[in-house]
Amino acid sequence: MNLYFSCSLTGGRADQEIYAAIVGHLERQGHVVPTAHLAEPGVMELEKVVDPQDIYRRDLRWIEECDALIAEVSTPSHGVGYEIAYALGLGKPVLCCYKGGVPVSKMILGNQSTGLLVSEYENAAAALAAIDAFLQQVRTMGS
Repeated sequence: MNLYFSCSLTGGRADQEIYAAIVGHLERQGHVVPTAHLAEPGVMELEKVVDPQDIYRRDLRWIEECDALIAEVSTPSHGVGYEIAYALGLGKPVLCCYKGGVPVSKMILGNQSTGLLVSEYENAAAALAAIDAFLQQVRTMGS
């Protein structure tokens, strides 16, 4: 599957390790993740040389082309929220996962959109299990 991974950049990079675990897991399963570079520690240096309009157009195109969007939402981010809403507007399945105990926007938690799954996790293994369950649902919907 072509999976768009969304995570905080300018909102903070404290969760970079879980981002890397998620992207690595997806790629090991053979999924295409056009945003894999977002999980890398040096992504801020890479992205700051790209024009904001180019990033906007590129990311919207990637969302349009994806089969589903997976967002790690433990760290608040305007961009992640925008990407989630855009994907839902296109009818894409979306998983929002977050670390237990962190406050998450009520716009995410209260959203009852068809195709949106919100999942709390306690550790990386639980996050990856939630992702696997979500992807199984996506496969079932597609067949």
